[in-house]
Amino acid sequence: MYDGIVLAGGFSSRANTNKMFLEYNGKPLILNTIETMHEVCKNIIVVTGHYHESMIELFLNIDYVKVVYNKHYSDGMFSSIKVGVLATANSFFIIPGDYPNVKINTYNCMIKANKQIVVPSYQHRLGHPILFDKSFKKMILTTNHNNLKDFRNDYEFAILEVDDSGILFDVDDLNDYKKLLGKE
Repeated sequence: MYDGIVLAGGFSSRANTNKMFLEYNGKPLILNTIETMHEVCKNIIVVTGHYHESMIELFLNIDYVKVVYNKHYSDGMFSSIKVGVLATANSFFIIPGDYPNVKINTYNCMIKANKQIVVPSYQHRLGHPILFDKSFKKMILTTNHNNLKDFRNDYEFAILEVDDSGILFDVDDLNDYKKLLGKE
């Protein structure tokens, strides 16, 4: 069994709006990310921060999503990762909520790789999500690192080449959103 951590605690300052709520495929952007992840993760932890109240409302009727609040969200993404990892019970995927096009096959191939840490790659560029064995929970919670890449690089990890450009595409700003919609 696998848990999923979806990071949604930021300010969305480059987008000037809560980008997790931008509409994509007829629903909020973050729901695209979560629904695909739910195919392999029965428990999904959404880590909120700046937009906590509106995020709670979005997930009120989705029983497989647990919303956890990172009161230190202004300290950056790794603080949200720690809050999410604390809520896991199994091996876990970590993905920012603004990666709506990751394919289910990518998740399945990462699981089949059967490695301690698995990072997907598309055309030799590393992306998201990242899969961690549950044995890394304590190490993440106690590390002095401030970002996931630095933490990951301290350990041996498997790079899995996938046919999925979605692992590289996130929505940082409204120009990215236009690209996502095919309008740029």
